[in-house]
Amino acid sequence: MPNFVKAINISETDKAALESILRRNTVEARLFIRAKILLLKADNNSNEYIADKLDITVPTVRLCIEKYNEGGIENALNDSKGRGHKAEITDADITRVINKACQKPKDYGYSAELWYPASFTRFINSAAEKEGHPRMATVSEFTLRKILDNAKIRPFKVTYYCEKRDPDFDSKMHDVLVIYKQLSLQFDEEGNLRPFEGTPVHTLSYDEKPGVQAIGNTAEDRPPVPDTGKASSLWRDYEYIRFGTISLLAAIDLLTGEAIPFVSPTHKSSDFVHFLKMLDGKYPPGDKIRLILDNHSAHTSRETQEYLNTVPGRFEFVFTPTHGSWLNMVEGFFSKMTKQMLNGIRVASKDELEDRIYKYFNVINEVPVPYHWSYSLDDIDLEKEDISNIVYEVVNHKAALAKDQDKRAPKPKTRKSHKQKEQP
Repeated sequence: MPNFVKAINISETDKAALESILRRNTVEARLFIRAKILLLKADNNSNEYIADKLDITVPTVRLCIEKYNEGGIENALNDSKGRGHKAEITDADITRVINKACQKPKDYGYSAELWYPASFTRFINSAAEKEGHPRMATVSEFTLRKILDNAKIRPFKVTYYCEKRDPDFDSKMHDVLVIYKQLSLQFDEEGNLRPFEGTPVHTLSYDEKPGVQAIGNTAEDRPPVPDTGKASSLWRDYEYIRFGTISLLAAIDLLTGEAIPFVSPTHKSSDFVHFLKMLDGKYPPGDKIRLILDNHSAHTSRETQEYLNTVPGRFEFVFTPTHGSWLNMVEGFFSKMTKQMLNGIRVASKDELEDRIYKYFNVINEVPVPYHWSYSLDDIDLEKEDISNIVYEVVNHKAALAKDQDKRAPKPKTRKSHKQKEQP
């Protein structure tokens, strides 16, 4: 049957209400998706296009539109009492699960050394109501497995290493959360940005994804075949070609949601300096550019410091603690990107991989969504915090200007020698 595109007539009042939902600081995924469906349909888009754009099914799109035609915006956005799906699992719920999974059972009075799916599910269920996460009181083992898989966490497995834990983990985590608290106050109740008071500060979550492999097929993929009597998937030859690797440097503007990429064949201080120069050219002169990042050696190198000396007062660094990458919100973006695009990707060259990465960022930036951190912010009182002790303008003492010789930053991570053997 041909797909006839039929727009829906949405009043200006309803349109304003839907757009207000998209601008909220926090909003249920269900409401966000349904609001987007209605707005996209009002622009005369097909159901198939909307489903593909929002990564949902066509029946979901069709049902939302039918409910709007039957009873208006309230009917489309809300489920009937006693019907519909369970309450959505929020980002705060997911963050809580990940936080608990990163700790040992004995920290909560259990005898076991490791979490296992069944015991972890019982623990999450039992503590949910008391800790203010009622939806998780009935969450299934299957759902918890998916959350942990998406976060690349395996609390039931031990991997041995030889490295000192950051002795200042808690204080550094607190510093990062102070910055997130400050950011949260930059939005009003409707999710709109408030004007800057004093010098504008653009805060970005930054990290690198080195070693992205460019892999090509030795034979063409075979598409799924319908009506074969069983589920048919894409067929791919086991053999493949390696074209090499590239590095992705990226930052998320935490006030606008814009994702800023730079693809490089290397992963060096010069690449980081190039990225800083990109940011310097992007934001208005005189504004502060604040980066939340780990203390990799490239971020604290002499070359990086020498560049920072040329733009004094322009950049500020906020360092996450060692083993605290989960505190950096760009990590969630990388995880989503890996799932949506990089997993299973096949290309004809490194250049094609680079082009497709940039294309992914262009699509994301068509509808940027600001990132918000809400976990463990309630206990932070900004009036008692000194931001100047959290941010660093100088990161390398040896290359600092004479007037800045007394400033310090966390000791940088060092790269492991290629000759160094893995510890058993």
